[in-house]
Amino acid sequence: MRTLAATLISLCLFAGASAAQAANEGATAMPKPEDVRAVAPAFESYAQKFVVDDLWKRPGLSRRDRGIVTVAALIARDQTVELPHYLALALDNGVKPSEISEIITHLAFYTGWANAMDAIPAAREVFKSRNIGADQLPPATGPQLPLDEAAEKQRSTRVGEQFGQITPSLVQYTTDALFRDLWLRPALAPRDRSLVTVSALIATGQVAQITYHLNRAMDNGLTREEAGEALGHLAFYAGWPNAFSAAPVIKDVIEKRPH
Repeated sequence: MRTLAATLISLCLFAGASAAQAANEGATAMPKPEDVRAVAPAFESYAQKFVVDDLWKRPGLSRRDRGIVTVAALIARDQTVELPHYLALALDNGVKPSEISEIITHLAFYTGWANAMDAIPAAREVFKSRNIGADQLPPATGPQLPLDEAAEKQRSTRVGEQFGQITPSLVQYTTDALFRDLWLRPALAPRDRSLVTVSALIATGQVAQITYHLNRAMDNGLTREEAGEALGHLAFYAGWPNAFSAAPVIKDVIEKRPH
């Protein structure tokens, strides 16, 4: 029975990877500026004026962090056409291959297995083009960051009381897979892991989860200015409605925190 289960899992993973690869190979490449201009000259003008010449140069969020935010948003929204370009840009701006690997792994939990799987072909090609090998990637297992036992006990108790009778599996996996494992992986700093999470939540309109994770992000070192700049950045990559849906929640978190 175990052998059969393992075989089925392997087949599912292989099929998922093959489908993602086929989709990536068949996808249209990211249009060049002249291609955009030939179809939507105003769009090309806005992209140059506001995104290239302004947004990415604003001082409130480093270019490295903007790379993390953008990659997180594209993976969260399963938008793979632009992903190779922004993965390369993130690497150029100081995001490590090991951090890219961890971002994809992290978002498998926060935006779904399929979205993370769809990011694999793009990342694989970028890594291949830069001769990034296994020696630059984090191992599957290894030493972990220290756990704040008191805070984790408080979180797990609260979640267990709320949802343990309804969905014990969700409560258990949240504890075992996420907060006692994923969040303790050292290849992505807690502050950056939080930035990835908050960015993904904003990009997908998951405002109900923002309060907890933004507070966690700021506890992990994200500043008020950086939170505000991330939101402004995401308006371009996830749309104004998602940004403005998140704005009141982010405002509330920031105003309630001690100055």
